Amino acid sequence: MTLRGADGPAGLLLAAGAGSRLGRPKALLELDGERLVDRGVRTLRDGGCGPVLVVAGAAPVEVIGAVVVPNPGWRTGMGSSLRAGLAALPPGCPAVVVALVDQPRITPEAVRRLIEAYGEGARVAVATYAGRPRNPVLIAREHFAAVAEAARGDAGARTFLRAHPELVTPVPCADVAAPDDIDTPADLEAFTRRPPR
Repeated sequence: MTLRGADGPAGLLLAAGAGSRLGRPKALLELDGERLVDRGVRTLRDGGCGPVLVVAGAAPVEVIGAVVVPNPGWRTGMGSSLRAGLAALPPGCPAVVVALVDQPRITPEAVRRLIEAYGEGARVAVATYAGRPRNPVLIAREHFAAVAEAARGDAGARTFLRAHPELVTPVPCADVAAPDDIDTPADLEAFTRRPPR
């Protein structure tokens, strides 16, 4: 799959980590017979993103319907994956929705809400749950460079967002999604007992 210019927001799924506390890469985990990486791509596509890019690192992955971006520096943390993904976006991409592979209760509706906020003028839109900012996050093109510059270690976009609260449009999503993540075997067991939406 090759990258062409995007008319609307692209999707960027960060899926490079080794899952050290879990004991295996999260991208390859299966819930309900579907790998987390495939679920994340489907969520972004169904939410209105195109193209969708997946940043991979610890485990090589092939994903139908997405472009895989290798991150050789994945061991340094999420910041390097965000930088790699932003650098790989197609020319002229107007905005990107960034999601994490280990949050399978994020839904297409949450992604759509961020894109709707962008359509209404938001330049940075963040999904919130009970008033707390989490993921996914939409970033307009004019902020790509600053977000990449601030992305270090495991912070991802958080450093930029905290430094520029005046740019952030909060988008309530608690009624349609949840930011629960899978970090440990106990987390995975909990998700298995209560599958994602």
